[in-house]
Amino acid sequence: MMQAPLRGIHFESGKGIEIHFENEVVSNIVDAPSDESFYRIAPGLVDLQVNGYNGIDFNSGNLTKEEVAKVVQCLWEVGVTTFYPTLITNSDDTISRAIETIVAACEEDKLVNDSIGGIHLEGPFLSSEEGPRGAHPLEHIKNPDWELFKAWQECAKGRIKLMTLAPEREGAYDFIKKCTASGVLVSLGHTAATPDQIKNAVVAGARMSTHLGNAAHLNLPRHPNYIWEQLASDDLWISLIADGFHLPESVLKVFMKVKPGKSILVSDCTQFAGLPPGTYTSHIGGAIELGKEGRLFMKKNPSLLAGSAQSLVNCIDHLVNSGLVSLPKAWHMASKKPLELMNVQSYGLSENGKVDLVVFERRLNKIEIVQTIKSGKVVYPSSS
Repeated sequence: MMQAPLRGIHFESGKGIEIHFENEVVSNIVDAPSDESFYRIAPGLVDLQVNGYNGIDFNSGNLTKEEVAKVVQCLWEVGVTTFYPTLITNSDDTISRAIETIVAACEEDKLVNDSIGGIHLEGPFLSSEEGPRGAHPLEHIKNPDWELFKAWQECAKGRIKLMTLAPEREGAYDFIKKCTASGVLVSLGHTAATPDQIKNAVVAGARMSTHLGNAAHLNLPRHPNYIWEQLASDDLWISLIADGFHLPESVLKVFMKVKPGKSILVSDCTQFAGLPPGTYTSHIGGAIELGKEGRLFMKKNPSLLAGSAQSLVNCIDHLVNSGLVSLPKAWHMASKKPLELMNVQSYGLSENGKVDLVVFERRLNKIEIVQTIKSGKVVYPSSS
């Protein structure tokens, strides 16, 4: 069915465009007159690492399908049209229940299903060392277990698409090969691996580094170390938490220069994203504080972060406001590039592309989402 065309300013070229679409696919894009009242149009944002949002935690142990749908709706409001619910280290049964709930939410609602690109398992096959382990509970950390993973994947009905692990764990090499052969992208993270272990993981098929520069020891050897080694690998993409709190601007600048075409943005947001500033309680960290500037930290030790409370638009704003990259480049890093990594084709402002679009303006150095279109349907603001 033909739908009314969308007119605005192309986020990259700055020229007026009119987008025609039919049955969730862009049928034609033509030049159009524009004026200052027009908003910018860009591909929907894609977040490969979302732990929760607006008070809902995918890892709470009692997740409901209604909560999954609510997170989808909340993310539409900040321009995210595709995301990967991220399940961190937990008991086997708790992970299984969370997977079942996400699947149930997808099967109940087409737009929820369309918005969830896959499940990201971040653990439990991670380093047990302080620093690299981060906030992941030590009691559930273990070596890669292919039979366990197959059971989770069966439970997920094939929806697990991304796996973060530490390549130094016993059996990791064979596990990575099996994941890769089955179509699951393997990312290195929460690791204390040696250079050889990282090289072997890449040979086995690993293709990304999860939030590089975070979940690491406070002090590392000058060289070699696992950050240098991952940066030096031409085959590894990197994901970055560019919220202004997790990585200094100098680090972001160097990382993006080394990986100009293989850097993507993730929010790694927790349930505290989308909430007002204040003091909250986390089942992992206890009392935490969300500052007015958006920094989430431990109440008893303010120097320690307690995760992220920012969305992808905040990360784009930070990169642009810091002068590190242009708005179009930052937007690509948070939309088309993640799906390129995940081998999802036909995305972006192009004919035959999926109609996942965001209409926005940028005022006072801040992105304001005006409209979000998912699978050809306006999902924000809601018409209900």
